[in-house]
Amino acid sequence: MLKESFLSEGLQEDFLPILDVDYLEFYTGNAKQAMYFFCRTFGFRPVAYCGLETGSREKVSYLVEQGQVRFVISGAYSPDHEIAEFVKKHGDGVKDIALRVEDVEKAFSEALSRGAIVIKEPHEIKDDHGVIKKAVIGTYGDTVHTLIERKNYHGLFAPGFVPCEIEIPVESTGLVGIDHVVGNVEKMEEWVTYYEKVMGFKQMIHFDDEDISTEYSALMSKVMQNGTGRIKFPINEPAEGKRKSQIQEYLEFYHGAGVQHVALITEDIVKTVESLRKNGVEFLYTPETYYDELTARVGEIEEHMEDLKRLSILVDRDDEGYLLQIFTKPIVDRPTLFFEIIQRKGARGFGEGNFKALFEAIEREQARRGNL
Repeated sequence: MLKESFLSEGLQEDFLPILDVDYLEFYTGNAKQAMYFFCRTFGFRPVAYCGLETGSREKVSYLVEQGQVRFVISGAYSPDHEIAEFVKKHGDGVKDIALRVEDVEKAFSEALSRGAIVIKEPHEIKDDHGVIKKAVIGTYGDTVHTLIERKNYHGLFAPGFVPCEIEIPVESTGLVGIDHVVGNVEKMEEWVTYYEKVMGFKQMIHFDDEDISTEYSALMSKVMQNGTGRIKFPINEPAEGKRKSQIQEYLEFYHGAGVQHVALITEDIVKTVESLRKNGVEFLYTPETYYDELTARVGEIEEHMEDLKRLSILVDRDDEGYLLQIFTKPIVDRPTLFFEIIQRKGARGFGEGNFKALFEAIEREQARRGNL
């Protein structure tokens, strides 16, 4: 059964205050091509570069930006580098969900005392523009959280990065921020407890296999959020069903737990999706029958129904308002990583009323791949 506990922002104990998601780092087999993909199809701008020309002998990274969204696209120069090992196992995927904090030493100490998985202790990186302090803790699978303190750094992005000289003609698609980052895991409760105990997150919503199921398969999910409610991490696990769930398919092809999708915020979803489709982004198809009862289910909305139907945009309403959302097909070769485009008009939920339609759309794609 669906259980909701929307938390009053700022009223919880927040022993590890997180200011925002600083960036997501993708490990890729070819960083330059992946950078072009994000720029040409999703409308990101190439901003900064770190590679051989800047003294980085082991890895290459491109920083791309749009609105408040920052992606670092990284690749390896040698086959025995950790990036190459990651890509061999998982394919291209999200390695790092970096979190900006006010005080890295304090944040790391708090997390460590509560049982954090330590990847790298606090350290400094410097250049002429100042100092960045960082520490790295582990989370599900091979995913990590870099804790980053920027208050004494005034450069472009980080030491070692220079302005990217590659000129790519891009038009913004209207993406302005990150709404949430979703993880697929084998054991949901283990990681729910980890975020509660180590990072002070609280459970916002719980969906069980009755909420998210079809005739064939099901999943369970808990949405974790930090003390301010600004950072939201839904965590999914497969549930028993007649056939293989989308989460199990992910775990098998990704070879473990990892980031399933990233929800990107837009303030005009119709315009954004039109731009993304024009650029070649593939989205899950929504049958026209979904829209037959939509007005009765969600009430009056500002958008034109014909636009939503034409673009396969989903709508849901909660007590706070409504939201519009759509999901891409996987953006990599394996059926793993995808994106969600979301516009919130007051609603704080995650499109619960769309779960069945979404799940069935994903199952149609699974069946085409021979994995259902």
